[in-house]
Amino acid sequence: MEMQDEIELCFPQLLNSSCRKPKLHWTKAVLLNILMSCLSLTTVALNLLVIISVSHFRQLHTPTNIFLLSLAVSDFLVGLLLMPFEILRNTACWLLGDIACSLYLFVVSLLLCVSNGNIVLISVDRYLAICYPLNYSTRITTAKAKRYIFLCWFLSSLSSVFYVRDQLIQPGKSNSCFGGCELAIDYVAGIVDLILNFIFSVTLIVVLYTQVFVVAVSQARAMCSRVTATSPQHSAKPKAKRSELKAARTLGILVFVYLLCFCPYYGYSLVQVKITSSSFAFFVVFLFFSNSCFNPVIYALFYRWFRKAIKLILTLPTYEYLILHLSS
Repeated sequence: MEMQDEIELCFPQLLNSSCRKPKLHWTKAVLLNILMSCLSLTTVALNLLVIISVSHFRQLHTPTNIFLLSLAVSDFLVGLLLMPFEILRNTACWLLGDIACSLYLFVVSLLLCVSNGNIVLISVDRYLAICYPLNYSTRITTAKAKRYIFLCWFLSSLSSVFYVRDQLIQPGKSNSCFGGCELAIDYVAGIVDLILNFIFSVTLIVVLYTQVFVVAVSQARAMCSRVTATSPQHSAKPKAKRSELKAARTLGILVFVYLLCFCPYYGYSLVQVKITSSSFAFFVVFLFFSNSCFNPVIYALFYRWFRKAIKLILTLPTYEYLILHLSS
């Protein structure tokens, strides 16, 4: 009896089917909530700045920025919806019911598929812009970019329904007890998700960025050779080397952060069908979600137009002042 009294249940009236309340030391719980709440707020704030900048300023309505806008929307929703509910799911009893748990699982799958699809679209866009600059304006237009984004969201919705079809048909099927919300997909759906959203995407991104890097380096060397041939001074050589290093560093950051956030999750999902509430699973899922916080830094903050737009938004300038500075 003493052992039963020490165990705190989410639903004490359901002794045999109730989940146990998550037990965390109060210092660990406070630090965890503060850390993850800050990550959620940062994700929301950074992506909201990207959304405002691209959607409000007409000068930024380019195909590349449209792709960035779609990525920012999906990452904004990850920070606004998924991260807070993930904190709740791992630090308290799930009191929202099985239907809400199934919908949460669907939204998780949808937003992460969309975010992954947007990254692939950005990779293709940059590949075409750098490797085929003469044909880029006809291949990728703003109207085509919007159609590609719509297709990305539509296909992500269909794939998400496929991944969580069992939970949508029978809410709470993956839950082993009342008061919990376990994220799980069946073996076939997990293999399809691994192949499409990780292996295929990572391979495509690495191949495209490798091509981009090779072309950028060759262009930098060609420019260096032209300057050297026309001028007796060799001052252009260090600049070319700096350009090569910058291209390599940017490429390395993009691929490394993407793999850092995605590899642990998919590696864990291979050996563990259900994403439980263990400490390691919690770390893996939030590392997976944290990619939505890194994306606006990698894909937007490196752009000069974004830094100018942020400065103009925070200082609330006139529209004429905006046009003058963004065109400079």
